[in-house]
Amino acid sequence: MTYDALIIGGGHNGLTCAFYLARAGMKVRVLERRGIVGGAAVTEEFHPGFRNSVASYTVSLLNPKVIADMKLAERGLRIIERPISNFLPQAVGGYLKLGGGLEATQAEFRKFSNHDADVLPAYYDALERVADLLRDLAMKAPPNLGGGLRSLLAAAVQGKRFAQLSVEDARDVLDLFTKSARDFLDGWFESEAVKAAFGFDAVVGNYASPDTPGSAYVLLHHVFGEVNGKKGAWGHAVGGMGGITQRMRAACEEAGVEISTDAAVARLIVENGKAVGVRLVDGSEVRGKRVAANVNPRLLYQQLIDKQDLSPEFHRRIKGFKCGSGTFRMNVALSELPRFTCLPEPGDHLQSGIILAPTLEYMDAAFTDARKYGWSKAPIVEMLIPSIVDDSLAPPGQHVASLFCQQFAPVLPDGRHWDNEREAAAQCILDTVELHAPGFKASVLGTMMLSPHDLETKFGLIGGDIMHGNMSTDQLWAARPLLGHGNYRGPIENLYMCGAGTHPGGGVTGGPGHNAAHEILADASFTGKFRRWK
Repeated sequence: MTYDALIIGGGHNGLTCAFYLARAGMKVRVLERRGIVGGAAVTEEFHPGFRNSVASYTVSLLNPKVIADMKLAERGLRIIERPISNFLPQAVGGYLKLGGGLEATQAEFRKFSNHDADVLPAYYDALERVADLLRDLAMKAPPNLGGGLRSLLAAAVQGKRFAQLSVEDARDVLDLFTKSARDFLDGWFESEAVKAAFGFDAVVGNYASPDTPGSAYVLLHHVFGEVNGKKGAWGHAVGGMGGITQRMRAACEEAGVEISTDAAVARLIVENGKAVGVRLVDGSEVRGKRVAANVNPRLLYQQLIDKQDLSPEFHRRIKGFKCGSGTFRMNVALSELPRFTCLPEPGDHLQSGIILAPTLEYMDAAFTDARKYGWSKAPIVEMLIPSIVDDSLAPPGQHVASLFCQQFAPVLPDGRHWDNEREAAAQCILDTVELHAPGFKASVLGTMMLSPHDLETKFGLIGGDIMHGNMSTDQLWAARPLLGHGNYRGPIENLYMCGAGTHPGGGVTGGPGHNAAHEILADASFTGKFRRWK
């Protein structure tokens, strides 16, 4: 059988792409190398009786259109919003809570700076205006350099939004796309605790300092999502992130998609300059008129395609596609909830993102240490405890914690390998939590440790990059992954890309899968066989 489309990789973007293609009438098959679909958005048991979202762990960026079109809510998806966004214990005592409404956040800020509380509404308004622009662009294919009249029209339509910005809004766009997070936040706030509360988003999945030019954009990328219609909110998917992707699988199968797990792709088959199928690791071949890859672009072009099928210039360029988010991920089974010195009793702070990084200076030092030694002895740690609101994840009275840790080198210096350093790095992370919550280590019943190398091996995240490529300004929009291939089309005819290595980038968004399907159907529409969609 020759399929209308093959999808390499059954992560959330691959499933999204497959759904839209099948809904339009295509015969689609998804090929997933693991025994479960979902990519990095999966729920697994990591210690007897304890389940968690073992990689991707929180929800905000999943596009409402994807949720509605795939009928995820009707299929049972429920997302519980955090009562407050983040909780930051301070090194000198005290704490800061972010979220829970404007007045509540202003009251928290006044503990540190009346000025920062007063300017907060203007800051939110400025960020929201730029975020609205990104929301609009997120679900559209970027104009492609050399794409002819169609791309020129797309550039004109998308550029109109920029042209309509006020001078002040245009200045905010320029600041957010070019400045470091520190420079951007220094222009608004005076308290180091307040700047850290916002600046943390600039280093999430970003192996960089908050002083790195362009890091302000990463801050922005993390605020243009929404939960249950509330912009900028974050939440927990009941049942974990697998609760999203398993419902996506159901939507795909209802639309007629054939899904194969334990079906690792070894090679793209190219004949006469066209992608015509794939060869699996077991030696079998699957033919398709089109192939869409939901994998990191470097994995696709450096591991799955014969070198002679690509130009030397393309090889040089894709080798320079930057990957490596500096992330170390831990899942922890707990006998009891942690008690933080600054706020020991249970409360809404335990349902938030608990950020152990009190200042931008702390974050910068963590990055500097990681580059020199491999990881910081005082790493950036975000803790979430989803079992507080989701009792399906742990036995009664016990809990699971997600530890999302930044500034761990994708490749260790001095020839060291992560297989030999994993345990020491994990102990450093646990020690960091212990400093803020004495007794935490004694409550640990079991752990799952995922170094950058483990993230690559288990989930195909090159360099452990949770974004499938750095979210730096030279790798965004029409230049993601490369200028000239920003419209989801690869350099080989009938080859497409539908993963987070394309626009709008990383996070559980569904945007790349949605947009790639749109472009595939646009190319196929001349046959009159497949339905177009909005």
